[in-house]
Amino acid sequence: MRSVATTEARGFSMSEFTNPRGYPIGEMSKRTGVNIETIRYYERIKIMPQPDRTAGGNRQYNHDQLKRLSFIKTSRELGFSINEIRALLEMVDRQDFTCGEVHGLTIGHLDSVREKIKGLRKLEMALVGMAAECSQGDVPDCPILETLFEAR
Repeated sequence: MRSVATTEARGFSMSEFTNPRGYPIGEMSKRTGVNIETIRYYERIKIMPQPDRTAGGNRQYNHDQLKRLSFIKTSRELGFSINEIRALLEMVDRQDFTCGEVHGLTIGHLDSVREKIKGLRKLEMALVGMAAECSQGDVPDCPILETLFEAR
């Protein structure tokens, strides 16, 4: 039931999400918000399976592939790397994962996000300090540029 609620929260109803004929790549893009070239990229790096082809050679995706693409998009929005997403999908594909395995990967990602936040806070403080030194005057003497040119 959780996936239905999540799907509906994203603006889809299950009837909109399921198409027995399949989905061309443009429809996949429209339904998920993933760029067409990005979908092709995901196929090339093998986190999206190759879809069936129509007689005319056009890609034709099924419902499971639509769900997988939505999973990838949500994971990317949460900052998971392609390798982390690949690991999660491998767990799903082998269907013998434990919640503990998924939790461990998620905690590892969370640690990485926290480290990035620490780095961004340091960056923020450095920029605040540089901006505070600037008088915003009309002369070409600029302490911000001087700071940037300083050898470290």
